[in-house]
Amino acid sequence: MGKQRIKPIRILFLMSIIFIFASGSGCVRSFEEESNYNIKDMDISADRAGTSFVDLNVTTYVEKYQGDTEKNSSLLLKVYSRESGLLETQERIELGALEKGETKAVSQSLSLPKTGGYNIRSVLFEGDTQKGIGEIDVYNLDFLPADVQDIGLEISEMDFRVRKVEDRKVLIESDIYLTNEGKKTSQDLRMLVKVRELDAGLLADKVWTLTGEIKPETTVIRSVNLTMPDQYNYAVEVLIWNNDTIVRRGEDYIQLNPKVEVKDKTSTETKKIQTSEFENVDDYEMIPEEKYAEEGATPGFSLFLAAVLLCSAAVLRRRFG
Repeated sequence: MGKQRIKPIRILFLMSIIFIFASGSGCVRSFEEESNYNIKDMDISADRAGTSFVDLNVTTYVEKYQGDTEKNSSLLLKVYSRESGLLETQERIELGALEKGETKAVSQSLSLPKTGGYNIRSVLFEGDTQKGIGEIDVYNLDFLPADVQDIGLEISEMDFRVRKVEDRKVLIESDIYLTNEGKKTSQDLRMLVKVRELDAGLLADKVWTLTGEIKPETTVIRSVNLTMPDQYNYAVEVLIWNNDTIVRRGEDYIQLNPKVEVKDKTSTETKKIQTSEFENVDDYEMIPEEKYAEEGATPGFSLFLAAVLLCSAAVLRRRFG
């Protein structure tokens, strides 16, 4: 009888051991899945400094030193003004799953107003859980020298049209395509357009004009007229000036006497171009002089004159009738 009473106790004891072991295994497994990260360092550099903005490159070094989970991580870069403490901008980048012992360098670009200083923070997340934070301060950005060469404008294309051919001279309208690839409206800069004969290098004509203010990611056309002798080949050069410095160059060609290879490809010959055949003259609708006179007349004047004549006729009839 005693042995039969002991048996249920043994069963309960074994069940307790199994339960404790299972619970312990779960804790160990949960502990092993915990990931730990470290933001080891942060580097910052100025990629470009304009007159009113600066492009910064921020590199954050993220280390995963513990954990075997394969959860995705991300890095949130936040920028605060040191003067006001307000959030200026933020940018998030996905890192994917990091392996244990891996260190990853993450670079992010920022464009900030070139005023005062900023507090830049890198906040690391695994899923939605914050795992680490690092920060770096920058000061006195307004003292960074501006790159005068970087105006944001590019000379993307040129077109040429023959406007007039007279006395062996050709008047060509040159359309210059200017694209603002910057992040702000460009300045109104001086632009010199000149045409140079290719063989002799002699300058045939030059014209000064202005680029005008161009909005970001916008292309505009600026047109100038250039006069040159017919039957020569030319290079058209465009120079954009910022004060006394040339900050952008562009070049294209006009061939009024092109050279072509002959069939045996051992020599060249010039090809005769009849420039006048390419002449483009805009036809404006001319208003006849009579119409100008009618439009320029005072309203009601004709009726008034007719009334005067009728009255005069009536007076004359009474006097001599």
